[in-house]
Amino acid sequence: MVTSASRILATPPAAPVEGIRLDVEDVSHAFQLEGQPLPVLNQVSFSAAPGEFVALLGPSGCGKSTLLRLVAGLEHATAGAVRADDAPIRAPDPSRILVFQDPTLYPWRTVEANVALGLEARGLIKNQRHRVAEALDLVGLTGFESAYPRQLSGGMAQRVALARALVNEPRLLLLDEPLGKLDSLTRITMQGELLKLWQQARFTALLVTHDVEEALFLAERVIVFSDRPARIVADVAVDVAYPRHRGDPRLAELRHRILHLLGLDETW
Repeated sequence: MVTSASRILATPPAAPVEGIRLDVEDVSHAFQLEGQPLPVLNQVSFSAAPGEFVALLGPSGCGKSTLLRLVAGLEHATAGAVRADDAPIRAPDPSRILVFQDPTLYPWRTVEANVALGLEARGLIKNQRHRVAEALDLVGLTGFESAYPRQLSGGMAQRVALARALVNEPRLLLLDEPLGKLDSLTRITMQGELLKLWQQARFTALLVTHDVEEALFLAERVIVFSDRPARIVADVAVDVAYPRHRGDPRLAELRHRILHLLGLDETW
């Protein structure tokens, strides 16, 4: 297995990406289960400013990942509207990229070939292959272009998935628990690297996580959801400057507040 020590990320892109303004307007959504509607989202409304980092936090299965799929354009809301820069989201678009918990790399393709997939699909690889090297440089994987997924650690595989997203120069990065399956030490390292990527590229970020500390370390706001069907119970501003330190007393206060909102504060 190829392993890699934590690295300082390379030089940022010459021109940072301008993030999308996202508006979720009174969105409700339901699935059909055995002929009956199963409500998943209940009148959810919030906005994210261009370049803002927002975390979505709530009980497992409450509908957070479904909301990401609506924002990605993979599904359409039962009611309400989702808008990017005031335009209705009706279909997927390369400016909005969804990164999943599993890296989902093609095992028969090298790291370089996996990262190039988006450009190939859009017919851009011939003229823009340099972006593959730039994306790999951003995530600290220069030198691993010829490696195969089976040769990578879990953290490195997730870096490849991030590079595959970044090569498209997304204006909105949708993160569905992208660090959820990593060991605790790798997860802490990747949180720092994800934060640096966002600070360099300035895309808008929407992160689904079950980890309160992760949400508070990364995001400028934490939106807390109820049980399914999800509704917003709080929109918490994380009023702590970057770089943040996990032992910051203010972060501890916010953690206790969020755990209280989730009904999990009795042991804290």
